[in-house]
Amino acid sequence: MTATAPVHGTWEPRPAARWEDAFLSGNGHHGALVFGDPNSERVIVTHHTLVRPNGSDTRPPQLAADLPALQDRLLAGDRAAAESFTDGRPHQWVQPFHPAFQIRLNRASGDLRDYRRDVDFTTGVVSATCTGWTGRVFVSRADDVIVQHVTGPGLTLDIDLDHRLPGAPAGLGIGHGAVLTPEGALLSLRSRYPDSDRAFTGVTQVTVTGGTTTLVPPGVRVEGARSVLLLTRVRRHTGELDVVAEGRALRALPPEYDELLDRHAAPHRTAYERVTLDLAADPAERALPGSELLTRPRSAALLERLFAAGRYHLLSASGLCPPRLTGLWTGDWNTAWSGAFTNDANLNLQTASAAAAALPEVTEAHANLIHRQLPDWRDNARTIFGTRGAVAPAHTDGESGHAYHYSREYPLHLWTAGADWLLKPLVDHDETHGTRDPRTAAALAEVALFYEDFLTRTDEHGHLVVVPSYSPENRPANASWGTINAAMDLSAARHALRTAAAYHPGPDADRWRALADRLPPHRVNEDGALAEWAWPGLADSYDHRHLSHLYGVWPLDEITPYDTPDLAAAAHRALELRGAENDSAHGHLHHALIAARLRDADRVAHALGQVLDGDFFHASLMSAHYPKRDVYNADAAHTLPAVLIEMLVQSTPDRLVLLPALPAAYPSGALRGVRTRFGAEIDLTWTRDRATAVIRPGRTHRVELRTSSGAESLHLVAGEDHVLTLRAW
Repeated sequence: MTATAPVHGTWEPRPAARWEDAFLSGNGHHGALVFGDPNSERVIVTHHTLVRPNGSDTRPPQLAADLPALQDRLLAGDRAAAESFTDGRPHQWVQPFHPAFQIRLNRASGDLRDYRRDVDFTTGVVSATCTGWTGRVFVSRADDVIVQHVTGPGLTLDIDLDHRLPGAPAGLGIGHGAVLTPEGALLSLRSRYPDSDRAFTGVTQVTVTGGTTTLVPPGVRVEGARSVLLLTRVRRHTGELDVVAEGRALRALPPEYDELLDRHAAPHRTAYERVTLDLAADPAERALPGSELLTRPRSAALLERLFAAGRYHLLSASGLCPPRLTGLWTGDWNTAWSGAFTNDANLNLQTASAAAAALPEVTEAHANLIHRQLPDWRDNARTIFGTRGAVAPAHTDGESGHAYHYSREYPLHLWTAGADWLLKPLVDHDETHGTRDPRTAAALAEVALFYEDFLTRTDEHGHLVVVPSYSPENRPANASWGTINAAMDLSAARHALRTAAAYHPGPDADRWRALADRLPPHRVNEDGALAEWAWPGLADSYDHRHLSHLYGVWPLDEITPYDTPDLAAAAHRALELRGAENDSAHGHLHHALIAARLRDADRVAHALGQVLDGDFFHASLMSAHYPKRDVYNADAAHTLPAVLIEMLVQSTPDRLVLLPALPAAYPSGALRGVRTRFGAEIDLTWTRDRATAVIRPGRTHRVELRTSSGAESLHLVAGEDHVLTLRAW
């Protein structure tokens, strides 16, 4: 780093007193929350597979036989008909995500002079230093292990694995193990869930350099050592886990910290450094600790650091799965909303930057979750709607993809747009890289098959009708939640059918395009706004955190100021009328993403300001769901980079939009390495009166360039840089 470069990390001058302020590391499988107190260092261990069995009936409801009668009632004007379209079971949450345990390193109170803790985004290393002590932690992408290294003269430490974390169930069956090994010791902690055959086991190999190691159940004491290296993994399982075999696997890894770090840092650094944002911030502010920088919400240095932290945390949370509501981290067993993957808004918002911010690792994690659960999506289509194809659930714990989380106020089993919404990032990835993943093609075909069977009812004009229909998580002002022709459902059906046709040329494509063409247009209501429900007579409810009805604006390209100006104006009016309801972070940033697509820089700035002024970020730079750091939640942290990119660069397979919605507060800067959906990489720099874009195309293509000056055509040739200079942009 230099004094004038954006800071790719953050630091604090004090240990973390709350787990929410712990610095984070992760590899998309294991996560670590590092408190960094030299006298009582704690690392909370998490893993994407750790969800607590809760006895939920995970079968989708058997409702297909009753669907025609429900459709008849809704079309006849019964606006509460869908309230009884259930199988009578009570509301059930998906299995809640939880932490595994904490690794504790205790020593007698020592000298804490010159204390500092840091996290380096370029390597994923969390470190704490003070006089006579250095502790470092990272989660290896290469070896899938949590690496913890402590150095100092004459180290004396008590080390154990401790399951006692907030909310841990009283009936958790605990078994400790500690044996001495030639290297030091092997520690284990087995935890069996109450009333379940499922368990998880953590295993830590302790390697000691110098000094002695003795058993002090349930852990060990190290005395007089020069360094201590801990390697930790956690496994979820049924039956017994072979701890001895796990220990052998850990001892087979390189015994040196530097070698372990080198193996990990190469893939992590490569991914992290692909895209950077420089807002020409004050160097003195760039040097501040994160907690102090957060008290300056209008600081460009804060936005730079949140952009960097957002990409770092998003990358670190993505591997086996994409990020949960809490990313990959929690220090409490009582996670809000089960710490689930909430598909009807939050997951796609969190991963919104993946294609443009050059994080295909995130998209692959997203794809992993989808493709594992496709068989369950087929069950949803068959049992709820009586169709072929696939229907995605609105919530999942990462295990089941069945739609079983619903209630009268949240009839999430009626949401048919989910598969298109979840597959859209995979399509963006294919466009960006100039490929067509056969897995994505197969999934799109299944969604098209669902619509073939489901879209059978028509209105008086011969248009197909989506019935029942649901707009997450809102309801009309004059009807119940399950209704007809939600705008999101119409956009999703059109997009899914046409995209499936593009992936599958031939007779199927012709049939699917014809079906898409029979869907009704969007409706503009008496306020001049794009209506959330296109069915006549359904009144809008404006004060709501979700903006599902503007799916056609973002992330789709169905409604744009360039191709559909009248609809774009109606969408903008709908955005103006939308309230913030409960001030959730995802609502504000979803608003900003849509405003950016509609070229409204002032509205982008206002939405960003609501989050930056609202005290949404912990000292860890992980975020909260509500203002005043209420409810640990990754939505703001992970979505913010997407907002900043969208206000600077937007693309479709045939269009490039430069500086569509840059707030006046950031008059100069540089965004480097951003990717486009026509296969080019772009470096963009700007000042108050001039901007330069260097376009590096990966394939030859003609695109339309849109700027504040209007439109022009660009012929891009693969391998040849194209330099654009914009004046008075």
